[in-house]
Amino acid sequence: MSGKFISLEGGEGAGKSTHSRRLASWLHEQEIAVVATREPGGTAGADAIRALLLDDDVPLSAMAEAHLFAAARADHVESLIRPALEKGQWIICDRFVDSSIVYQGIAGGLGASVVRGINETALNGCWPDLTLLLRTGAQIGAERALARDGDENDRFSIRDLSFHEAVAGGFELVAAAEPERFAIIDAEQPVDAVTEAICNAVRERLL
Repeated sequence: MSGKFISLEGGEGAGKSTHSRRLASWLHEQEIAVVATREPGGTAGADAIRALLLDDDVPLSAMAEAHLFAAARADHVESLIRPALEKGQWIICDRFVDSSIVYQGIAGGLGASVVRGINETALNGCWPDLTLLLRTGAQIGAERALARDGDENDRFSIRDLSFHEAVAGGFELVAAAEPERFAIIDAEQPVDAVTEAICNAVRERLL
């Protein structure tokens, strides 16, 4: 695969969607062909699973969530991500496998190794070249998510602060375990400063 694969990770309200768009715009300015996508979703099959996963009226265990995320990810990788990379395009993905490892594995109690195992066949070796962890405090992230979503909350954003604190700690653990893949970005800075830090990280690591 000749393209580059960048994922953006972090808790609720960290600014992943905003900075995925800003990063895609910056890469276009560098005359790099970019495909911007998200998880869960990105393909018709994965979007169908997304609707189920985010519906807080449908009870799901952490194990069921992990398998559904992996199923959506398998279609996403096979149908969109891998073909784009093979064409030399860059992928920017708003969340990827590390969210499953953290949300279901660490915060959800399944164990990081269990969730990694569930995702091995889904990924088939397709890991990001660079993962940008947008670091923000759980309380700040929750407040941002509430301001963003209003009454349109999903099954993850409505969970209590202790869950989101576990998520924040989980991302720190996975980032510390793979420093060669992760770049940690202070997402509590002004938006333009976050964008600059992201672009600098991409320039240093991949350009």
